[in-house]
Amino acid sequence: MTLLKTCLATTCSLLVLQPAFCQVKDSVNVIAPRFLINQSIRQEKKPFPVKSFIIPTLAIGYGFATMESNGLKSLNKEIKEELWTEEPHSKTKLDSYLQWSPAIAVYGLNLAGLHGKNNFRDRSMIFLMSQVFMNVTVTSLKNITHQQRPDGSDYYSFPSGHTANAFVGAEFMWQEYKDVSPWLGLSGYLMAAATGYLRLYNDKHWLNDVVAGAGIGIASTKLAYWLYPKFQHKLFKDKLPNTMIMPVYQNNSLGIGLIKQF
Repeated sequence: MTLLKTCLATTCSLLVLQPAFCQVKDSVNVIAPRFLINQSIRQEKKPFPVKSFIIPTLAIGYGFATMESNGLKSLNKEIKEELWTEEPHSKTKLDSYLQWSPAIAVYGLNLAGLHGKNNFRDRSMIFLMSQVFMNVTVTSLKNITHQQRPDGSDYYSFPSGHTANAFVGAEFMWQEYKDVSPWLGLSGYLMAAATGYLRLYNDKHWLNDVVAGAGIGIASTKLAYWLYPKFQHKLFKDKLPNTMIMPVYQNNSLGIGLIKQF
């Protein structure tokens, strides 16, 4: 099991820690208390975040390279033999549920009162965009590449859709909670990595399917976060309020202040 543990540990470490490597702080202009304004994304002219796409791109590239490299194909087979052939076991359906856990956690934390980066509408639109990008990519590649699964059940092995979906949620959770707690944000990546491992454990995917799926999921969510602000104002016509009423406490007296922009 040495080879399997080494490969999985290296792969998981790169994918789980990639948010920390690629994190770019966004500048935010605070113009009013958080609870007084709509927590929507402001339109900003940001260049394409090339650095944050390096690791997902490498993961996807590894997936494609394996299909043409006998050496990498042999690695796939060795891991299958170590994980499945040498230690046969019953399959589990846990991965079908675990793949949704990071995204569900985002909404659960918000319901519990721990608010993330965006309001319900904006984070839901971003998550929907991520899902569209991921599903179109995964479905297209499955039909184009026509790779047989390790268990021989069909020819839709590459890339892993379960893993891609899990990492969409992981990056979603990271983006929403990295400023609240980096450890909380990274916890989604642990759930996603577990989903990828279970796809190998269930003999449904090769290693390169899982790695490429993770890259696609991460890239899909990053792309959604970059694109959404560019047309969010056109969709919802959001404007900052020109009138605000807020509580004022001064000289041991509580009052109400009115701010109006003309």
